[in-house]
Amino acid sequence: MKITHIETIRVDEIPQIIWVNIHTDKGIIGLGETFYAPTVVESAIHDHFGPLLIGRDPRKVELHWNSMFTLSDHAGFGGAEMRAISALDMALWDIKGQDAGVPIYELLGGAVRERIRVYATGLPYSRFIEYVNKLLDKGITAMKFGPTIPLALASDGQFLSPKDLDIAIQPIKEIRDAIGNKIQIANDGHGKWTLPVAIRIAQAMEPYEIMWQEDLMPVHNPNALKELQNSTKTPICISERLLSRWQFREFIENGSARIVMPDLIWTGGISETKKIAILASSYQVPFAPHDASGPVNIFACAQICISSINAMIQEFVPPYHEGWYGDFVDPNLDIIDGFLNAPQNPGIGTKLKKEVKERKDVHLKISSTSKENPIDDWETVDFLGKKSTFRSNSMEEELKILRKERSPHLYDK
Repeated sequence: MKITHIETIRVDEIPQIIWVNIHTDKGIIGLGETFYAPTVVESAIHDHFGPLLIGRDPRKVELHWNSMFTLSDHAGFGGAEMRAISALDMALWDIKGQDAGVPIYELLGGAVRERIRVYATGLPYSRFIEYVNKLLDKGITAMKFGPTIPLALASDGQFLSPKDLDIAIQPIKEIRDAIGNKIQIANDGHGKWTLPVAIRIAQAMEPYEIMWQEDLMPVHNPNALKELQNSTKTPICISERLLSRWQFREFIENGSARIVMPDLIWTGGISETKKIAILASSYQVPFAPHDASGPVNIFACAQICISSINAMIQEFVPPYHEGWYGDFVDPNLDIIDGFLNAPQNPGIGTKLKKEVKERKDVHLKISSTSKENPIDDWETVDFLGKKSTFRSNSMEEELKILRKERSPHLYDK
């Protein structure tokens, strides 16, 4: 089986989402998704990584992940390149699962559970007790919101008055007074605060039995996060802002991350998120995948949650699930009684509806050929006694040639 072409899909209605379809000569199509700066990701997919994948066997997922990461790592990994890798990796796993006729979690070691608990992100500014009661009626017993986030704007997170801290805590206090401990509450700080303020926030919220404190500070300094964790009994949760197992490693090892929250569509896809989950498990740390974007991401997260012992809980946004998700994918997520049920279809478990590509606001782009350049554009050099052929103005081509030399049986078309 070979990859014939790669297609990206964007729509103006949901401007920050981009989907990717990887097409094969067997008719199997793999679906991936990522979020944020989609036109930049689009360029990374078609111009940067497409030439590495088109014409190759899509089932060699680990090889392709390493090839894409190596190509981008020389300039410092992250950004659009990592988001592109995440979406492409997701689509490659989808193809592998469809080809095998099983959900992806069966290829990741098999199911350890049939469903994973979910929590709801977001809280309305008014009538929020009514909203929380509706969550409870649906069996959802955990939620997250960020009451301190807007308060950071005035001082760039450098100062928080006692009065403003009371304002931030007030919704939590009212929920506890009205409902008690029937619902768990997590606080999201969006990385806005300095260490002294973050400590005050965490300690002030402790009486309300907070499920976790998420990103109260920027995740730039593992030692600072460790000091924050040492100051509070509430678990510190980090973070969708970390990319790859290498960035998560320091925070897990030093104990500053009591819960890890990778975002699959940013941190490297299914391949890398599974590795992060395993790394966390070796330190007895649970993981709780992040999502505040699209439905395909949650289907992908479900594959890891269903196959990983240390999966704690899965994030979702109820208005998205009950609203626009159903217009774009079929089937939609199977969330019942506060749990996300294991996907049953082979591969990732869902497909993009065909009507999406027929929309008036759709933007499609297709790459259908690999960049195989004429040999007379290249030059041969002798490096440590080994002759290698390079195209002098293309690092991309250099890496392709080196990989063929290193593992010709893997890259043989």
